[in-house]
Amino acid sequence: MMKKILDSLYKKQVLGYQDAREILTKIALGHYNASQIASFMTVFMMRGVTIDELTGFRDALMDLCIPVNLDGRPTIDLCGTGGDEKNTFNISTLASFVVAAAGVPVAKHGNYGVSSVSGSSNVLETLGYKFKNNSDNLQAELDECGICFMHAPLFHPAMKTVAPIRKELGVKTFFNMLGPMVNPSRPPMQMIGVFSLELARMYHYIYQQSAKKYAIVYNLDGYDECSLTNDTRVLTHQKEKLLSTSDFGYQRLDPIQIQGADSVTENARLFLGILKLEGSRAHEEVVIANAALALQTSFDESLTDSLLRATESLRSGKAYQTFKHLISIQQ
Repeated sequence: MMKKILDSLYKKQVLGYQDAREILTKIALGHYNASQIASFMTVFMMRGVTIDELTGFRDALMDLCIPVNLDGRPTIDLCGTGGDEKNTFNISTLASFVVAAAGVPVAKHGNYGVSSVSGSSNVLETLGYKFKNNSDNLQAELDECGICFMHAPLFHPAMKTVAPIRKELGVKTFFNMLGPMVNPSRPPMQMIGVFSLELARMYHYIYQQSAKKYAIVYNLDGYDECSLTNDTRVLTHQKEKLLSTSDFGYQRLDPIQIQGADSVTENARLFLGILKLEGSRAHEEVVIANAALALQTSFDESLTDSLLRATESLRSGKAYQTFKHLISIQQ
């Protein structure tokens, strides 16, 4: 009963793994009303979430999700938690096309923006991508274009249940933290952007228990990506490092240089412009930097080599061609 759960949480008690898993399962199955779900989510905005709670929530979502079979393809996902309240343009989505065009298959998981103007789903839908949850279709896109996209609500009934509540709250909740962890295709590689160092450490601990190759990225200015506005902490399956903008061969950026637009339409136009090499130097550099960190995860090579791959992929026009091809085959 939710009243009992909320009473214990208000008394600063934490959930065990099994309880967390069970509660989220019941949320997904419609056992609680919107007010109860909103109250439950609010608790974790006030006090943060434990590792047991986060893994319990994650496993509940994965138990209930529509799985995607990509036949063992060596894919990578580039996904941020969102919730950093920085309103940047769609950096990780653009970097995904750069990575795909550089030869690493991308199985991207994403959603509509909740605490930002436009998430990856908003922009791709506006530009003509059709959401689907059929494994054969997603495999075909991956084979033909090197990238496919999974719109989270089509795969996660729980996310569909809470979507209107999250939208009304309009702030980050533990669902932001779960997004990158519940890709229904279970990619063997991942680059995750997080909005706090504490969350980076939690992800690092959880992912160390898996066989996944990963890079968890947190910018010291609070961005859930390598923003080039300050140093970036990167925690990988091999080591932890602090990268300065000079490690990428770039100058530090001003936050205003990587801000997104005020509407989905404008963000989609900006997205397309960057792929067509009509964006600013700052736009290109921040996309290349993030793509390079993802490529380094895949190739186990130096950052310099990954930067060369990413730069060539974007500036040769290959990333734009990959995007155009993906849109052209939408049914």
